[in-house]
Amino acid sequence: MGLIVPPTNTVNESEWRLAMPDGVSFHTHRMALHSDIGTKSGRERLDRDLDLAFDMLKPAAPDVIAYACTAGSMVNPVGALPDALRARHGIEAVTTSAAVIAALKALGAVKLSVATPYGQALNRHEMTFLEANGFRIQRIAGLGIGESGPSEYPRIARTTLEDVRAHAIATFVPGSDALVLLCTDFPTQALITDLEAHLGVAVVTSNQATLWACLRAAGITDAPRDHGRLAEIQA
Repeated sequence: MGLIVPPTNTVNESEWRLAMPDGVSFHTHRMALHSDIGTKSGRERLDRDLDLAFDMLKPAAPDVIAYACTAGSMVNPVGALPDALRARHGIEAVTTSAAVIAALKALGAVKLSVATPYGQALNRHEMTFLEANGFRIQRIAGLGIGESGPSEYPRIARTTLEDVRAHAIATFVPGSDALVLLCTDFPTQALITDLEAHLGVAVVTSNQATLWACLRAAGITDAPRDHGRLAEIQA
């Protein structure tokens, strides 16, 4: 597998390494963050940088390449970005936002509680994207990281598991079909099975959904380690 992550991201690779089924490897490339993908010029810059990243990874002959950035891949229609990458490069392509949508639909979840590390602007962006894809947001709450700019983003990876768990539980609205934890640099994997047992619903995270979608795109039906209910879904 090929993996493209934002430059400050350190959690995605660590969580994938722990979860990866035996016999599967992944190989990483870093790419600049894109915050203006809703504009024509912003989308053109995103496409250019993704093409360069794909070209760097393709010589390693991966079966699938993932763009593992949650907010930075939220393009509607949800399949537009991975479909375009697949068409241009002739290789299976996965984006985190499309993977999250696919995971939620596979689990039959509609009403969502969403916890993020972000500030209000990014949360609004993510809520708009999820609602446009048919989901009902019961609550979305962030930790405010990034309110003063991208220089704060390295703090996301340093959020303790205890703080992530407390934030997730405080955000959850009873009656939700799933708890969604968004951001590929947010430490969540060690909490998935615990939160599912505590809340009684499926938990979907950015890194978990992206890995699940990559494995399935590569024709691998193994269950990633510590990935909760989603891991058992084979298609």
